[in-house]
Amino acid sequence: MLPFFMRHYQSWIDRFVIFDDGSTDGSIEYLASFKNVEVRRFEREFEDSLVESHRFLYDTCWQESTGKADWVVVTNLDEHLFHPTPLKYLYDCKKNGVTAVPGLGFQMITDLFPRENQHLAHDVKLGMPWPQMSKLSLFDPNAISATNYAVGRHTAQPEGNAVYPAKDELLNLHFKYLGLDYLTERSRELKSGLQSVDIANKWGHRYLWDRNRIEVDFQLVKREAVDISQFCTFDLAMHSWWRKKDQADVHNKKG
Repeated sequence: MLPFFMRHYQSWIDRFVIFDDGSTDGSIEYLASFKNVEVRRFEREFEDSLVESHRFLYDTCWQESTGKADWVVVTNLDEHLFHPTPLKYLYDCKKNGVTAVPGLGFQMITDLFPRENQHLAHDVKLGMPWPQMSKLSLFDPNAISATNYAVGRHTAQPEGNAVYPAKDELLNLHFKYLGLDYLTERSRELKSGLQSVDIANKWGHRYLWDRNRIEVDFQLVKREAVDISQFCTFDLAMHSWWRKKDQADVHNKKG
């Protein structure tokens, strides 16, 4: 997934810090070819929980960017934040005082794994609206003092001057359903990282499914998938945990 990730983000990200969990597949060597990439070892703060260790990382890794960066992105390698004109959009957000830009989530799907030279956000158009993937991955580290992510970053409770856009334009495209074979193998890999607390809490429970159950889910996502280029015509209110009634004026509220 790394070539897809770098191809997508290189045009508008200045510096990357990527956390590695002991990969042996050539990822480190590939990333060494980029001058603006720093690779760090992923340290597990909780021996009995991969998910809680991830949450700790998500909540803390960006804090060193305070006073140094205009924006930070906290994301996974299979999540591509998409806007047709990202730099202009972020410039407009800054001009309008926006400090926190959640992305509307879509579970992207293809029958076959994409070719290496493809740009996923441009070439893979079908995705199922997926509220769990609607995440606060992009924000101003000089305005946000704490993210307080839920497990998986599926929601957040940012502290500081959290100002959301008046209208949601950013998409969070999750590229994991890239063919049934890839999805099955990826689930098997992720299953191996789960620890006792994760299993007890049913965090990552999909990784425990057998191939038949994965195939049923794959076909469901395929049936419900829509053309993301038409996303503005969909009713995505259910996606927006940051638009709930008790936050009706959240884009003008300082947390």
